[in-house]
Amino acid sequence: MEISDSLKRIPSSYIREILAAASDKNVISLAGGLPDEKTFPIDLMTPTLAELSCMPNVFQYGATAGYGPLIDYLTTRFQLPESHSVMITTGSQQGLDLIARAYINPGDVVVMEAPSYLGAMQVFGLVQANIVTVSQNESGPDLDELEQCFKTHSPKMFYAVPDFHNPTGVCWSLATRQHVAALCIEYKVAFIEDAPYRELRFTGEALPFVSDFCPNDSILLRSFSKIASPGLRLGAVSGKSEFIAPLIKVKQGADLHSSVPMQALLLGLLQHEDFPLHMENIRSLYQTRYQVLFSALEKQLPENCTAHAVDGGMFVWVELPPCDTFALAKTLLANGVAVVPSPVFYPQPDQARAALRLNFTNATEEALEEAVSRLAQGLNQVI
Repeated sequence: MEISDSLKRIPSSYIREILAAASDKNVISLAGGLPDEKTFPIDLMTPTLAELSCMPNVFQYGATAGYGPLIDYLTTRFQLPESHSVMITTGSQQGLDLIARAYINPGDVVVMEAPSYLGAMQVFGLVQANIVTVSQNESGPDLDELEQCFKTHSPKMFYAVPDFHNPTGVCWSLATRQHVAALCIEYKVAFIEDAPYRELRFTGEALPFVSDFCPNDSILLRSFSKIASPGLRLGAVSGKSEFIAPLIKVKQGADLHSSVPMQALLLGLLQHEDFPLHMENIRSLYQTRYQVLFSALEKQLPENCTAHAVDGGMFVWVELPPCDTFALAKTLLANGVAVVPSPVFYPQPDQARAALRLNFTNATEEALEEAVSRLAQGLNQVI
């Protein structure tokens, strides 16, 4: 049977492939976006796990929008207005897929920053969207470029990760958030805000969601993978109820509903009195690892390479002089360190500026030190 034309256009995930190669015990992987398994709050989930045996109702078919008690809790926690609602998805990645399938027709224009999240490019590619990109600076997207893009292309939506962007780690400034929201309202562009890393801030004060400035023109994606565990496969999508209703309809045909026992387990975790302490511990651990990685990069990187500081999230972006970053990544892998080259994060890979994405959350401090030594050695051989 021949696969669809839309699937033919989607390349295999380089990150998945390199993670398989990085499974070699002699390789230190800075390639994945993996939380540390030691942060999984299994002890906090144990009481709810025990209670599930006395909750036969959660093992029955459930509502597509999500487990009622969890929906009620999140509605209050997210302080949603009456005109808005929240639904539970099988990871925030499914939420993105539902948005694409509910709203994008072949050829519709979707704006993204370049570089941008690989998973989003794959989702929009599968629905045959016309992806148009704008460049990014240290405060977020280039605002003049973004407005010109809106004027020229009349896009249906603008997708972005404003908090600790994947892959660059950029966190949008307050002024950028307000300006982007105003542009989306003015040009009638839906803003799709992806916020999987927002809770991982370890420096500075949290800024408002971009969606807070355009609540009637946005959909917000949240993930519990980074603060609970990826294996739960749970995320949440919120926005105006009229925006969420089509997503529920698509999800009915996709998987009926996300796992109800896992939703009950997540609710127990979020309500646990020690959950705030769990979050503090995660942030502290990741801040320490980031500082180790960044300090080592500053000391050991060649002078023509630049590592960009971040205030949270999971990634550091290292800019390089022009080079073949795929070849470089292979050289580094042979040298015992796995990284992700920048073209992976561009819809048009040939337009990518030379850079590497490094993850700091899933390696020990000692491993991060050694990884930078191997990275610097490899860079000095090639650049």
